[in-house]
Amino acid sequence: MRLFRLDTSIRTDGSVSRELADTVESTWRAEHPEGTVVRRDVGTSPLSVTSWIDAVGGRGVDDEARTTQQTDAAALAATLADEVLEADAILIATQLYNFGVPAQLKTWVDLLITDPRLSPAGEPPLAGRPAVLVVARGGGYGPGTPREGWDHATPWVRRILADVFGLDLHLVEAELTLAGVNPALDAFRGLAEQSRRDAHVTAVAHGQAIASLARASAA
Repeated sequence: MRLFRLDTSIRTDGSVSRELADTVESTWRAEHPEGTVVRRDVGTSPLSVTSWIDAVGGRGVDDEARTTQQTDAAALAATLADEVLEADAILIATQLYNFGVPAQLKTWVDLLITDPRLSPAGEPPLAGRPAVLVVARGGGYGPGTPREGWDHATPWVRRILADVFGLDLHLVEAELTLAGVNPALDAFRGLAEQSRRDAHVTAVAHGQAIASLARASAA
């Protein structure tokens, strides 16, 4: 069995999304101790947006007419696509940055879509594949909060993963993760701690779910 894990946080120490993804991964590993985890970290090793531009520019161009950059970009997109297509389960950990999706995650998605196998115009080869999306938000964005509706990242990522790629998506969310870091959020430390605890419980449940679903699909 193979799990593909994508991390997008620009932080390593103190990253809540990585911490929750670790919980999902360790739960999956407990079910598949002989399994393989393939990792890509676009937070610490981001993909170049120019690769996406070159990949788009090279589409429909004969191989011999492509520039070196276009050829390299197409090869990179194929490698990224192979990583997810060869996985039995997928784990993506991301954050809300400036109320939107991290640029490094957007570039990863854009490059994936340039690969003909993952084009939205075709039948989704990932349809039904079990996946977990971990989302960490520094503030509070729930119903009734001053910033309700300001999370423009989670709906977009869910749309891509569930509706475009057809993944069987499970969501883990933690809010107020900057409480204790940002003094303006000190009053919400209790809520932040509860959100984090609840997220870990959900992470365990979803880790078990994707492990079981992957096993069933492989049977």
